Amino acid sequence: MKKVLDVMPYQYLPYFSGGQKSIAQFLDYLGQETELSVITVPGNDEKIALSYRLFPMLKKGAAKYYDFSMVSKLADFVKNNQIETIVWEHPYYAWLAFSVRKRTGVKTIFHTHNIEYQRFKSLGKWWWPILKVYEKWAFKKADTLFFIAPEEKSFAVNQWKINPAKCKTVPFGVPVKENPADREECSTKVRALHQISPEEKILLFNGLLSYQPNLDALKYILDHINPLLEKAVDFRYRIVICGKGLPSDMNELKNYQSHNVVYAGFVDDIEMYFKAADIFLNPVQTGGGIKTKMVEAIAYGTTVVATESGAAGIEREACGDKLNVVPNSDWKSFSEAVVKASSVKTATPASYYKTYYWGEIAKSAEEMM
Repeated sequence: MKKVLDVMPYQYLPYFSGGQKSIAQFLDYLGQETELSVITVPGNDEKIALSYRLFPMLKKGAAKYYDFSMVSKLADFVKNNQIETIVWEHPYYAWLAFSVRKRTGVKTIFHTHNIEYQRFKSLGKWWWPILKVYEKWAFKKADTLFFIAPEEKSFAVNQWKINPAKCKTVPFGVPVKENPADREECSTKVRALHQISPEEKILLFNGLLSYQPNLDALKYILDHINPLLEKAVDFRYRIVICGKGLPSDMNELKNYQSHNVVYAGFVDDIEMYFKAADIFLNPVQTGGGIKTKMVEAIAYGTTVVATESGAAGIEREACGDKLNVVPNSDWKSFSEAVVKASSVKTATPASYYKTYYWGEIAKSAEEMM
């Protein structure tokens, strides 16, 4: 087995967001294909890291990004453990990555989760031009780049002229190999939990609600999409909202209960909700990158209605009829797509799992290391 080191600069075990979950599952499956070590910050639950070794060597907070002592510490770790490849989650540590490579000759891979400068630009951060220069520099000097979204790989190759031979698409994946057989059972359980009748369609939205793009998406649902759905003739439904971090001033969405909205909060078994849902709503319009919940929803057999921005990064051909995309901010088309899609029942195609099952993804990534 190849000896691989991954550098993960923030807490991810246990995971609470789609991004944390993506990294946790990627590392779990990569640890089954390689002899994997992960250097990270203190506070991760080591008992969850079943397939690899965890080393809390990084500092917490912003100080970790200019801790120059890590150059010698990491170089020694690479030499002592005969590491062949380092995978760096995000490009923020590029200065450290190239310093360690200079000392050790170790292969250097950046696992990019977005084009970061674009994400922070969309969030209104003033320093995005600085990050753009730094990020492009990191891409140019890396030995290999892993991109979650094919659009971002295309951007790097076509706009920044990165050598396509060192660019690899490594998408966010799922731990399931086929369309689930227990969707009806899960639907029955969720309906019982929230007093949803069999005649009502279950429309699901899930995400970390303290993350502004997700909170904005929730507000689009409440203020634009749901009022249009209420006017749809003979369409009975409930919108189930799952996720922690809802602002206190939204009062657990109690003002929307009479408008077909159920706030479930953080749920322990989100997979059950995915399987129970008829439609997953994804009106996200900012934030960049692939929307991990959408990938999971389709894997668990749920049809997705998404905006163009919400569908960014997904291989649409692999989704078949399980993905319906409408223009950004066209809430009339969005609500019409929800009503139409909710009357069609199709299974997720086998091609989807060949693209998005973590086992296949990890094997493909290992070949590039």
